Amino acid sequence: MKKTIRIICTEILFSALAITAARAKGSSNTAQKSTSGTVRELKVLTSAEVGSPQDPNKKLIYQRLEKSIGIKINWTCYVKDQFDDKRNLALSKKSTLPDVILNADMSTLDLLRFARQGVIMPVENLIDTAMPNLKAVLDANPGYRKLITAPDGHIYSFPWIEQLGTGKEAIQAVGGMPFINKAWLDKLGLKMPETTDDLVKVLEAFRDKNPDGKGDVIPMSFIVNGGNEDFGFLLGAFGYGDNPDHIVVTNDGKVVYSCTQEGYRKGIEWMHTLQKKKLIDPEAFTQSYSTLVAKGNNGRYGLFFSWDNYGVGGPYAKEYVPLPTLTGPDGTKNAVRQSGSAAGGFQAGRAVICSTCKDPVLAAKWVDAMYAPLQSIQDNWGTYGQTDVKNNIFDLLPDGTLKHRTITGESNWEARVAQMVGGPLAVLNSYYGKYVTCPPDAVERMNWVKSYVPDMKNDMVYPNVFMNQEDSTSLAQYETAVKQYAEMEKATWILNGGIAADWSAYLKKMDELGLQKYLAIKQKYLNAYLGK
Repeated sequence: MKKTIRIICTEILFSALAITAARAKGSSNTAQKSTSGTVRELKVLTSAEVGSPQDPNKKLIYQRLEKSIGIKINWTCYVKDQFDDKRNLALSKKSTLPDVILNADMSTLDLLRFARQGVIMPVENLIDTAMPNLKAVLDANPGYRKLITAPDGHIYSFPWIEQLGTGKEAIQAVGGMPFINKAWLDKLGLKMPETTDDLVKVLEAFRDKNPDGKGDVIPMSFIVNGGNEDFGFLLGAFGYGDNPDHIVVTNDGKVVYSCTQEGYRKGIEWMHTLQKKKLIDPEAFTQSYSTLVAKGNNGRYGLFFSWDNYGVGGPYAKEYVPLPTLTGPDGTKNAVRQSGSAAGGFQAGRAVICSTCKDPVLAAKWVDAMYAPLQSIQDNWGTYGQTDVKNNIFDLLPDGTLKHRTITGESNWEARVAQMVGGPLAVLNSYYGKYVTCPPDAVERMNWVKSYVPDMKNDMVYPNVFMNQEDSTSLAQYETAVKQYAEMEKATWILNGGIAADWSAYLKKMDELGLQKYLAIKQKYLNAYLGK
């Protein structure tokens, strides 16, 4: 009986997708078989994560999509870490252009550059006439249309949108979190640290009292300048703190660079004292993510930094809990937010249609099918009923909705990457409870984020604005020089000290590298975004 219900529900889902595609008609170019009986085809270039099937045809999500809307895809797929180079090579001459690039990972500067070269086409008319699913998302959330519209008024790409909460409670509001070993605290009879001084004492106890019983304790580990695995959250005890792009927006709407603030200087001095006390992993300045994970999966850390406690914590994940926002020596207490869209996860350039595509309406209809709610949900996380994976992500319920399953024997990411297809897509807050349950790990992380909300001193984050090509090019040049220098000095000062003596010369060098021009461009677009 259960099997029969599942088959019926699957057929209902396929039918719904087919109906959605059919409603996109408005041209003689449809997603159905031609009068000769041949299936319409598209050439698509895409990427696949390591650990994911490198042949898209093996992904059940794509198999179902092809069956439901009748468009055959001739795929070219490259592994994720090689994709940018392969994509740029394919775009270098029109004879090798695909019809669509999926998971394109194009920055706004990429979009403007390729548009000017005539490699990709504007798609705003296709959105309004042939893409009812995406149009519905943009009409209900006009801020997203603004974010994907270039300064010349055109839209050149299709976005990835993932809403999991909004504003300060969005899952993306805080990036890398500090996770402390609560089991070790309990074993040693220690209280949860509330101040930077408390944390030092706890890390010293981890170093000296062998709480794991194996003699290989690492009090604190991270990857310096490593995104979510960096320690920047701790610096909120001294001022603005730090995040991966080092950009903070003050509550009076001013853009500042965190690595030039006095609080940052004090925080790095404090980190050097931890280094001298041998409380920091010696490999924190050179290690890869896989090395960080390997040691974490052996239960060696007292404190680490990551998006969640599962990837690094591994079998010991449940022993780790988020470290509360610490109060610094002068009473400062600030939960550091990261830049991005306050409305949720967002990337403008997730898919594009190339200028040589012979049937852009057909391509638009195929892309639009990926914005149907049930389709987007599976594109983003994975699916149900796949037999060659450890874990399916969902159960398909009799009412046609999807319920997240509990993942066992592997991380949530490992399970999802085996099935998901990436984007473009849109998963909105309104979908939870209507089409799908909220992922259990997301619910847990959003609860962690909520615990930090009272300590978030900055009301704004820098938005995903769309700059013109001249400003985007200048910004990229300045950012590369400024960021490389700042991050190099950051690691050096933690290891060797000397930040106080070097500070004046450092600030002068940052300005010589273009920091003030960089901030001026950032400020210009923030003012425009705010309507100033």
